[in-house]
Parts: sequence; C-alpha cells; structure tokens
Amino acid sequence: MLARKSIIPEEYVLARIAAENLRKPRIRDRPRKARFIAKNGACNLAHKNIREQGRFLQDIFTTLVDLKWRHTLVIFTMSFLCSWLLFAMMWWLVAFAHGDMDASIECTTNSTKWTPCVTCVRSFTSAFLFSIEVQVTIGFGGRMMTEECPLAITVLILQNIVGLIINAVMLGCIFMKTAQAHRRAETLIFSRQAVIAVRNGKLCFMFRVGDLRKSMIISASVRIQVVRKTTTPEGEVIPIHQVDIPVDNPIESNNIFLVAPLIICHVIDKRSPLYDISAADLALQDLELIVVLEGVVETTGITTQARTSYIAEEILWGHRFVPIVTEEEGVYAVDYSKFGNTVKVAAPRCSARELDEKPSILIQTLQKSELSHQNSLRKRNSMRRNNSIRRNNSMRRTNPSLMVPKVQFITPEGSQSASET
Repeated sequence: MLARKSIIPEEYVLARIAAENLRKPRIRDRPRKARFIAKNGACNLAHKNIREQGRFLQDIFTTLVDLKWRHTLVIFTMSFLCSWLLFAMMWWLVAFAHGDMDASIECTTNSTKWTPCVTCVRSFTSAFLFSIEVQVTIGFGGRMMTEECPLAITVLILQNIVGLIINAVMLGCIFMKTAQAHRRAETLIFSRQAVIAVRNGKLCFMFRVGDLRKSMIISASVRIQVVRKTTTPEGEVIPIHQVDIPVDNPIESNNIFLVAPLIICHVIDKRSPLYDISAADLALQDLELIVVLEGVVETTGITTQARTSYIAEEILWGHRFVPIVTEEEGVYAVDYSKFGNTVKVAAPRCSARELDEKPSILIQTLQKSELSHQNSLRKRNSMRRNNSIRRNNSMRRTNPSLMVPKVQFITPEGSQSASET
C-alpha cells in the first residue's frame, strides 16, 4: 500500500523483501525414502494395472480370506440372504404351479380334497420362511413336505446341498481369518534400531528380537537380506536387488531357541554387502536390511512369519544393546522396558575392509577409549573429593559446636597468650 502511494519507493520495498527472505533459513524436509517392508512387517507394494482379474476368482477361498473383515462379513451375510431368497422363489413357483395358493385349502396333510406340495405355503413370505427352515434346519412344524410333488423333493435336496457348501466355505473362511499366522507374529517384536559395534574383534551388525508370549516358536530361524537399487555393467537397472546376509549362529541347523530376547549378530566380512561401508558412508547409502523370522507356533502348529526392516537412518554406529535378562530369586526376569535401549561404546569409524587391512586401528581405538575412560574416572573422583571438602567446610561454618576451642597459656612473666589447637 505504501509503495502504491509513492511514500516509499518500490525499489526499496523489493530490496527489503529480498533481504528478509535471505535472512530466514529455508528448511526443506528431506524426501522420505520409500521402504519395501514397514516396521510392522507390512509389504509396501501396490499392484496396479492388473488385467487378468479373473485369476482371483479361480482361488475364491484365498480371496475371501485375504479380504478385510467388513467385506468378509458382508459377503457372509449376503450369501445366506441370496440363497434363502433364491430358493424361496423356487418354492413359491412350485406351490404356484401345483395350485397350492388357494386360501380354502387347509394346512394339513390329511385333507381329502387336495394334497399340497408343501403345507401352509400360500404366499412368498411363507415360502421364504420355509426356505429358511429347510436350509438352517430350524423346523417349527407349521410347514412341511408331502409326497405329492417329486419336483419339490428335488428342490429340497438341492437346497440342502447348497446350504452345506455355503456353511463349509463361510465358516472355514472365518476360522482361517481368526487363526491366521500373522496374528501370532504381532507378539514377535524387533528393536526399533539396529547397531554396528565390535564383537570378538570384528565389526558386527546387530539387532534384538523377542517373543512376548510364553508359548514358544518351534524351529525359529532368522534370515537377513539387503535390498538396494543397483545397476549392472550392461546398464540394466534392478530396483529390488536382494542379497542374502549370513547370520552368525554357532548352531549348524541355523535354528534359535527363542525363550528370551536374543541379539542376532551378522559379522561384517568379505561376504557382507556392508564390507566397504564406513560410519561416514552409512548415512549416504540407499539400502534397506530386511529381517525375516520364521517358525512354527507351538499351540496351533501353523507356520508364522514376522518381518521388519532397517534403513540407514535406523542403524546406530558405535552402540551396543544393554542387557535386559537378570536372575531374580532363581528365575530369569526380562525387563522389556529396556528392550531397545543402547549405550555408546568404542568402535572404529572406518569400514570393515580398512579394519582388516589395518588391525592397528582397532587397538588404537580401544586404547583411546581406555584413556578417556580413565580420565573420566579421575575427573569424577576429583569432583567427588572437592564436593566432600566443600561439604565439610560448609558444615563447620554452620555448626559452631564443631569449631576448635581456644586455649590460653600463661607465661612466667604473667602475660597471657592465646593460641588455637
């Protein structure tokens, strides 16, 4: 407004706005990297442009199990309603074709004038109620079949077969949805972050896994894969290039006994994709480490699988997990409040290749860590000593009973001199 009225020149206004924009730092959020496996184990993958949709109907049972609960319940309800309505229409047509809609016919089978196909079916409502009675086998007793119509007997047999098929499919579908393996995987937990530290003189990639239930996972095994975008020497771009990572497990069968939380370790050696990555290069790497835990549920015998992943921002270099298993009164207790807690430890910042080529780097790092630890202990002891001295001095000043009394000495000349002892 001021610039329009020529009170302030327009050039000055533009220069001031530009200066204000330069002073304010522009914070741009770093684009969030899409991950293939979410922390809860869900696959971050969207299927698009599927032309052959009919393949899902060929395996209708698996399709029903994979649907959401609200869709499954809607299909469950509509399948029964549609079957009842369909056979109600068939019963109504049978009664109409046989002439059972006359109101003068009695609802008994002992009538000498006329024998209906189904007693007391005189409208579509009564035919619908009879359809429900036949398929659900309620049997109130008001409506019943007779020997008059072979077509009605055929419809009865057909409806019973269809009803049994619908019951088997729907009940099996609901049972499979309630007993799915991924429900058991909800109680298999992984640490939110992974760590890289020195163990037995080698750089190791480690994470923690645990089971919250007392029922165990039988024959549990852990697999680790690195997923990254790579380009072949021929120029082919592979967006999802998977590389297996060996897990350091002294057991030949590669099975773990998951009775308590365990730290899964991967030694970064020449076979590892992390062999050439240092602490400075880790933040710049576009990689994702996928962890898969498989085993058999002890109570149900169903194979379950739990998944998670770690990207570069979730890997802490130079940290170690704190111990959470303690022995209390003859029982091993697990403190899950410290499940993902880590402490900083001495670890070389170089890659595993450099550490193998120059083993002195590890010795120098450990020596520096020991010296810094000793210096910190000395500073801590000196601070404690100074604090105790200051505390004693302050107590002497505040409490006069702790003061040393003055003693007077009399010399032979009769003069008095005072001194403190």
